[in-house]
Amino acid sequence: MSLASAALPADPDALRAFALACQQELQAAKFGLQLRVLEIEKLKVEIARLRRMAFGRSSEQLDRQIGQLELQLEELETGAAEVTGGEASEPDVEEASSPTKRASKPKRAPLPEHLPRETIVHEPAHDAGCTCTACGAAMGKLGEDVTEVLDYIPGRFQVIRHVRPKYACTRCDAISQAPVPNLPILRGRATPSLLAMIVVSKYIDHLPLYRQSEIYAREGVDLSRSTLADYVGKAAWLLKPIANAIRAHVFAAEKIHGDDTPVAVLAPGLGRTRTGRLWTFVRDDRPFCGSAPPAAAYFFSPDRKAEHPANYLAGFTGFLQVDAYAGFAALYNPGRKTRGPITEVGCWAHCRRKLFDVWEATKSPIAREAIDRIAAFYAIEDKARFTPPDERLRHRAGLTDLLDGFFTWAEATERKLSRKSALAEALRYAFTRRAALTRFATDARLEADNNIAENSIRSIAVGRRNWLFAGSDEGGDRAATVITILQTAKLNGINPQSYLTDVLTKITNGHPASGINELLPWAINQGS
Repeated sequence: MSLASAALPADPDALRAFALACQQELQAAKFGLQLRVLEIEKLKVEIARLRRMAFGRSSEQLDRQIGQLELQLEELETGAAEVTGGEASEPDVEEASSPTKRASKPKRAPLPEHLPRETIVHEPAHDAGCTCTACGAAMGKLGEDVTEVLDYIPGRFQVIRHVRPKYACTRCDAISQAPVPNLPILRGRATPSLLAMIVVSKYIDHLPLYRQSEIYAREGVDLSRSTLADYVGKAAWLLKPIANAIRAHVFAAEKIHGDDTPVAVLAPGLGRTRTGRLWTFVRDDRPFCGSAPPAAAYFFSPDRKAEHPANYLAGFTGFLQVDAYAGFAALYNPGRKTRGPITEVGCWAHCRRKLFDVWEATKSPIAREAIDRIAAFYAIEDKARFTPPDERLRHRAGLTDLLDGFFTWAEATERKLSRKSALAEALRYAFTRRAALTRFATDARLEADNNIAENSIRSIAVGRRNWLFAGSDEGGDRAATVITILQTAKLNGINPQSYLTDVLTKITNGHPASGINELLPWAINQGS
């Protein structure tokens, strides 16, 4: 845990030691940031070298290598932006009446002239055009400051001109002017709408930032990859409390679904990758007409060790519907002491998939019979889905006999087969998990399969080619934070981009941290 969030000691000697430790932590953070900057510059040089090599000839291998380096550079720059919090790392916003900036400070290019402009005039809080609050004399207009920021309305860019007239008292020279308008990034020039569009394009539409930069350039808008990375890092930093609140909501459920998918992680060096995991845990009570809003919590881990889901689920007790991954086994121990035991719920879709693979490869009549028997379960589930608990259990009344019949048949059939055959393994996969696979029949809260979690991970799998994370794994954690928010918005039937624009606007305008639950997707949807 960072010392920045630790409680201050009361003892003077302890306080001095604490201050020294804070200084050391700050120096270490600065050194780490310097190393990150050096690595960024090294990657830029390497990309430029490879582009020169590829000039004038076609090379798919070089194109792939350049693409991977672009993604690695994107993650490093985004991570550097997240480290610095809500402060802009791009040059300060230029104001029309500002004096010439110091030569050592980079000058930001003006926003494109061809973009439409909307002007917003910010008058001082009092009637500055009439009287001075200091002496009561009349005031005259002294001039105005103009701040231009880049906005995005679905389908097009525009520039918003924030005009702040400046008034001076004719008697005492007191000056009055409205404060600089709030922006998501301090001294930045991106509106909440623009940030939302960039984040959604990266994590929902699977567009890496260097490709987004190329797309915007065709519209005459110069947004470099490093600027976009800065925007994404700052947005992730602002949104983290919302993701944490969503995760708390998910793990407060009585029943959740879980799944994971592999993602490529760029290891230190050039071009080498390793495999990380993106985990999802979903709360969705809609199939039994539950009133709790649906939500999905995502996490990133560098590998698939059992310790990761154990840490995520440390505070959860209830039903967990997942596949048969051995890493979950310890969680089902009745002696689990953290919050209490977790009850396993099996997935018939996994069972059917294994049998279907055998039937597709061999056309085995036994595999076909197993599939048909499972289809009878789903015929009942089709009627039970999205009905109240009592009605759901009435629909499922005949399931017990069907399930018992399947397992009796499967065990008897498996004994007649070669134990090493794929069909025998598929049947054993089912009947050795009998208790977990039959729980749904007598509990209206439970499902026959884990499709709820699989659906939440499917869109991640589609875009994972564009999610090559940095070797530090920070890119994976950042993606999990943002995806938690965007996918939960989708589960609640909300446009992720509109939702993110609304949330970032509220945060920008000083929404209190104590009211974080008011910013959750289902709260926004209810008009709060």
